[in-house]
Parts: sequence; C-alpha cells; structure tokens
Amino acid sequence: MRFEFYHAGLDNLPKLSVDGIVPNSIHFSHWQGNETAPQLRADTSTEIALNLAAAPNRDELTQGIELVTNNHFDTDGVLSVWTVLNGERALALREQLIPAAEAGDFSELTNEQAVRVSIAIQGSDQPVPEEKSSLPLICHLAGAEVSDDARAYELILPEVERLLTRIDDYEQFWRSPWERIATARESFERGASSVTEFVDIRLSLVTLAPGVFGPHGFDPLRHVAPFTAISRYAAGRLFLIATPYEQGWAYRVDYPYYSWAETVVRPRIQRRDFSQLLNELNQREPAGRGSWNQDSGELSSAFKFFGANGKLGSSSLHPEDVAKSIGESLKSYA
Repeated sequence: MRFEFYHAGLDNLPKLSVDGIVPNSIHFSHWQGNETAPQLRADTSTEIALNLAAAPNRDELTQGIELVTNNHFDTDGVLSVWTVLNGERALALREQLIPAAEAGDFSELTNEQAVRVSIAIQGSDQPVPEEKSSLPLICHLAGAEVSDDARAYELILPEVERLLTRIDDYEQFWRSPWERIATARESFERGASSVTEFVDIRLSLVTLAPGVFGPHGFDPLRHVAPFTAISRYAAGRLFLIATPYEQGWAYRVDYPYYSWAETVVRPRIQRRDFSQLLNELNQREPAGRGSWNQDSGELSSAFKFFGANGKLGSSSLHPEDVAKSIGESLKSYA
C-alpha cells in the first residue's frame, strides 16, 4: 500500500478513498453519501479502517488496489490512512485509535490520552475551528511553517505509533489546549457550569461559567464553545449553549458533533428548519440588540444569536425561556 494525498491527477486512477470521498474510488469513509461496504461500516473512518484490517476478505474489499488517498487533513483522516497502510499491525492499537478518532471528529472525551493524541495531530480539540487551526507538531517536524496538507501527511504518518503509545513525549504540542479542556471540565464538576436535560425533547441546556474562557470572561472574537467538555456532560440531541455576556446571554444552538457523519452506533440526528422559531425569538428582542439566525458555518451549528459585527452577540432573553421556546418548536415536529 502507498499513500498519496488527493489531487485531480489521481481522478482516472483506481484508489482507496479513506475518510474523505473522491472520484473513481472504493470508499472506506463515514462521510455523508459514502458507499462503504456494509460489513465495514462504523461511526469513524478509523474504525472502518480497522474493520477492513480485520476482514478475512480484505483483498476482495480492496480489489487489490494499492493506492490510498484522502482529501483533507485531520485526526480521523490521519489515523484511518495509517491503519489502512499498516493493515493487521494496526489492530494491536485499536483501543488507542478509535477514541483518538472520536476525539478528533466528534469532540468526545473517552479518555485523556485520546484527546491529547488528537490535539497533537490536528492542533485543536475541535474538528473544524472557526479559523483553520495551526499545526504546531507538523511545523516542528518540518522546521518551518507548513500549510500544505500533503506535506502534513508526509510528516505525521511516521509519528502515529509513537503518538498513540508515548503521547507524553509530545506534551508541548497538546498541553495548552488540554488545559482549556481541563478548566471547562472542572467548571462542570464544581457546578459553576451546568447542564439541564429536557429528556422528553432531547434538549440539553448548557450554561457556561465565564471563567471557562479565562479571567476576563467570554469574548466572541476569540472564544469558541468547549465542545469536548460539553459532550462529556450533555446527553441531548440538540445543545442550547448559553454564556453570560454584556448584561445578557451569548447563545449558540448546536447538534452533537457526530451529527455530520453517517453513524452506526450513535443515533442519526435529523436537522430541523427553525425559521419560525427564530422569527418568534427575534420579535421578543429589543430593536438593535441583534438577531437570531440559522447558521451552517460549522459542522455542528444550528442557529445563533448574532450581534451587529456578525459574531455572537448579547441577547436579552433568559436561557430557560429560550429552552422553552425551542421545546415548543421541537414538539411541533412530533
């Protein structure tokens, strides 16, 4: 097996499309619209790759194709490519690979080591930060800035086994993001941040303490929601995330991060049209305060309250009132 990052020059070649989906390929992917063999399907592409490595009919499933490709760089992409390239040898690290892929693609915290591995690979604890994450480990390995995904794969693939088995060797590359996660977890544990579950409508109201974001509180120009901690404590299929901000509340409403993928174990999440709800919420806001709008700029986002600058603004509505309105909207779909 050999890996080549996807480019148009590969279009006419038969290949194994691992994680991402590209033309003229056999899919080993959890992306929407994939044609992965039913016997291999799983929630992450890394687990799909492990199922392939363990399959007795592996040669039949790959049709003898040696070229492996992917069209983007992230933790699940790297780990699934590495698994396909290493075949049965990767199976011994199954318990390390899958949680790290879940941390990368779904912002889930199965164990600390897995999250740290993902941070070291993709430079962030979230699948797609609002701005493309820098890659400190990649740049360190290169001795220079790296913005090319193909080069990033070339540098990181030889490091994967050591990352999975000796993550403390890479502490300088995961320590700072991990400390932010730890701060958020501690906030939930001591009750400063909280989750209220509306079980009948599968809505989690997540109220974040300002201290989660540092001593100066929340700044919508700098801060994103701590999804890795939130996913640890919230069980709903829709998250109403509220943060005190400028004598009001900053709001974002998100689906669980796994909702963007085709999953097998995790439930499929139906995305809703909240237009009527947003109209009602906007009617209750004072003029000039901002507006509630649907948002598709991130993999998990449903809608947010925006200020005039296009970033999260300060709503006058109380979290329990917003939760009640969301509940009425969700019940209307039943």
